Amino acid sequence: MDHLDAIESKSIFILREAFNRFERIGMLWSLGKDSNVMIWLAKKAFFGHVPFPVIHIDTGKKFPEMYTFRDRYTKEWGLDLMRGDCPPIEEMDPTLPPAARSAARKTAGLKRFLSANTFPGILAGIRRDEEGTRAKERVFSPRGENAQWDVRDQPPEFWDQYKTDFPPGTHVRIHPLLHWTELDIWRYMQRENIPAIDLYFAKNGQRYRSLGDQDITSPVASTASTLDEIIQELKTTTVAERSGRAMDHEAEDTFERLRADGYM
Repeated sequence: MDHLDAIESKSIFILREAFNRFERIGMLWSLGKDSNVMIWLAKKAFFGHVPFPVIHIDTGKKFPEMYTFRDRYTKEWGLDLMRGDCPPIEEMDPTLPPAARSAARKTAGLKRFLSANTFPGILAGIRRDEEGTRAKERVFSPRGENAQWDVRDQPPEFWDQYKTDFPPGTHVRIHPLLHWTELDIWRYMQRENIPAIDLYFAKNGQRYRSLGDQDITSPVASTASTLDEIIQELKTTTVAERSGRAMDHEAEDTFERLRADGYM
């Protein structure tokens, strides 16, 4: 087994374990590269079919290309799509910096969705290498009553042994891609021929490394316009993956505040 085979196998094990252990699970679909890989892995894990709903928490501010992608691949991949709306920014914590306050709408939208739809387990496509706070996550991560994440109260996970027996009523976030890197994602997309939104490929010297809302996401300088060029660029770049996310440049504790409140 090569590296991609090994991480694929581990993710498929996590997906099957989650499906087996929880009465009902759903998968968050942000429409970006990571969650598209997660859907692809689910199709592999369950013999070409995703046997649970995919959930798009829609801020209404995504790029048009992202909505086009969602509508096309919902049909082509045979997905059971559930969509949740987000409250207006005026309802968000006014003490947050502007971009983080805008991003908090997604957390509030997810909480509203989960209050209306019972999902003991939610699959999310986060990776440890993406952001420092996410490096503290567990694969099976219990949440508080209102989806809050307490980094100091997480189960140990040694030698890929996961705690999956939680008290009734516990909400758990499951992270099948936690052990992947950005470079792994692109190499796997190339190997598996997984479709990607065109915004990831350079035009006029710029491309998006990470996709969020239009008003708080910017491209980075790049000439990588093909999969091969993206992979080569990632081998040497010193630019952070989320450098185009406005909230990552605000107050130092902003992301941790959002994550503690349930942001993915």
